[in-house]
Amino acid sequence: MNIEELREYCLSLPQATEDMPFDDETLVFKVGGRMFCFASLTGDLKMNLKCDPDEAIEIRETFPAVTPGFHMNKKYWNTVLIDGSISDSMLKVWILQSYKLVVAKLTKAERSRLGL
Repeated sequence: MNIEELREYCLSLPQATEDMPFDDETLVFKVGGRMFCFASLTGDLKMNLKCDPDEAIEIRETFPAVTPGFHMNKKYWNTVLIDGSISDSMLKVWILQSYKLVVAKLTKAERSRLGL
């Protein structure tokens, strides 16, 4: 997966938007104004994803390319180095899980407003 494929997949999710609120080097994907994925545009391609706390640890132990979330709450976020060691299909599963965790935390009214 490259940055264009990552961007295309994230934006294919319902009501997903992109933003660059931090700097010119970090692309952020949001739903309902909340981040579910962000990726570095410089250096090695990496993305941060929200994760169930129990699964986050298991994923880190299973995949060497996955580490605790850089600059994030390490209980809930993982940083994933996209180096080809993890299949694109697995990356998409993790992105979708992150998206769903964020959608679940939106208020009922917000989910309704967004049609989610």
